[in-house]
Amino acid sequence: MNLESPKVTVEKSAEYLFEALSDVKNFEKLMPESIAKFEVTGEDAFIFGLNGMPEIKLKMKEKTPNSKIILGAASDKLPFTLTADLTVVSENTTDVQLLFEGEFNAMMAMMIKGPIGKFIETLAANMDQL
Repeated sequence: MNLESPKVTVEKSAEYLFEALSDVKNFEKLMPESIAKFEVTGEDAFIFGLNGMPEIKLKMKEKTPNSKIILGAASDKLPFTLTADLTVVSENTTDVQLLFEGEFNAMMAMMIKGPIGKFIETLAANMDQL
């Protein structure tokens, strides 16, 4: 299952956004209002929970300076990645798009497609709060 957030334009440099997203504590600022839990569990990992959904632990998997950050599920039960693609528009403007990729059975995919789609849209929309 692949989902994409809309591309958002943020009035910050790609370098600034990369540094901000490299610090997992900053993901709390991007979370929707319906967040029930947010806890940093290490330098490169955090757990979050949304109302009505199970808690998910994300871990930093890969970083490409100023262009890409990939977070992945810390558990193999629900294997997925969340990628932030940063595209330089100008010195102080960056396009950001979030990509969610996961392998789920058809039933699970049907259940989580809506909430996950809405979740990554909210994360993208809140990028200007970094």
